[in-house]
Parts: sequence; structure tokens; C-alpha cells
Amino acid sequence: MNASIRPPRHPRFDCVIFDCDGVLVDSEPIVNRVLNEMLNELGIRISLEESTQWFLGRAVREELGNIERRRGAPLPENWLSHWFVRRNAVLEAEVQAVPHVREAVSAIAGAGLPVCVASGADRVKVKLQLTRTGLVELFRQDEREHIFSSTEVARSKPAPDVYLLAARTMNVDPARCAVIEDSPTGITAGVAAGMTVFGYAARNAADALLAAGAGSTFADMRELPELIG
Repeated sequence: MNASIRPPRHPRFDCVIFDCDGVLVDSEPIVNRVLNEMLNELGIRISLEESTQWFLGRAVREELGNIERRRGAPLPENWLSHWFVRRNAVLEAEVQAVPHVREAVSAIAGAGLPVCVASGADRVKVKLQLTRTGLVELFRQDEREHIFSSTEVARSKPAPDVYLLAARTMNVDPARCAVIEDSPTGITAGVAAGMTVFGYAARNAADALLAAGAGSTFADMRELPELIG
């Protein structure tokens, strides 16, 4: 065998890429609550359920035009900055890891598969949450943190940019990557990147994740290592 060609380390995958919000950390209810409060303070009468569906898997900064249209007026100066500050303060106080995710990631990494994070959120938020929950250590190798966010790419999810950045940096073929996602938006991004997507359906409907392109779904992180194989 040519010494320069390494045989695959795993029958299917060379890397497992985790979304952050809703997959590693149970942040969605917290963020959605704060965002709903701030939208209503703008005079937008919107229910928590409606605003949750609106922003599922989407970055607030990319929805500013739609918020203004819904409000019928420009946003107050520095509204986005106030959103970041208020969001981060509540996350710092309340965010927790998704149940059993530490054990799942550890088992996958322990089997020899590289792992990383690729989030559609900004890097400050991702790092805050992973640090707050103690999960950041799972994605640190050789003094490098394998964490990728929308801050480093031109387009956030549902564009595939952050997933392609992760594959490129981890030096793996996108087709040999498994993605763990919990939203149709994120699943669309993973599929567009040419990756195999597993849908985590603890909070979101499995049918919607499958319709977006997930190859399979699961609702308990203890199932994930066996699904990965």
C-alpha cells in the first residue's frame, strides 16, 4: 500500500461535527424567551411559539430587515448590541449541557473519531456556552479548539459555509463527515455541504428534520455513539 494513502479510520466517517445550540447546550428555550421579550418591547405582538419558529436555526443579525418590516419602523440604534448583551447575560446564568451529551461526545472521540463544533451562532456565544457548561474541553486537541462559527464565514446556515470550513480545517472530505443537527435550517446546511446528517429530535419534530434531509433521527444522546457506528 502506498504509505502516503491512509486507509479510512472508520467505515463511514472521518469526523463528527456537532451543532451547538440545541445539540450540545440546551440554550434554545432561554434564547427564545429573551428574544420574544425584546420583540414585544419593540411593539411587535408575537407569541413565544411564533417567534421560536421564526428564528429556529437562524441568526438574529441576519433577520434584522425582517424584524423592521414586522415592526413597520427602523430598529432603535444599538438594538442588536443590546440583544447580544442581554442574551449573553442570561445564558451565562442559566445555560446547561444537553442531557448525556458529554458522555456521547467522549465515547465518539474515545473510539478514535475526531470531533468539532460548527455553529450558525456568533463565536462569542458559542464559546460562552461551551465554557459555561464545561464542554469546551471535549473539542480541544493539541492546544487547539476545534470550534467554528458564523463569525468566520460569509454566510450563516442554511448556507453550508461553516460546515465546509470545519471539514477543510479538520482536513477531511465533507462526504466523510457526520453532522449532528437539531433544526431544519442546520440540516439544510449539512446536506448542502455533502455530509451525512443525524437529526436530534428531543425538542423539534422528527418529521420536519427528516423532510429537511436528515438521514435518521434520534431523541436521546445516549443513542448517538451506536448510530455513528
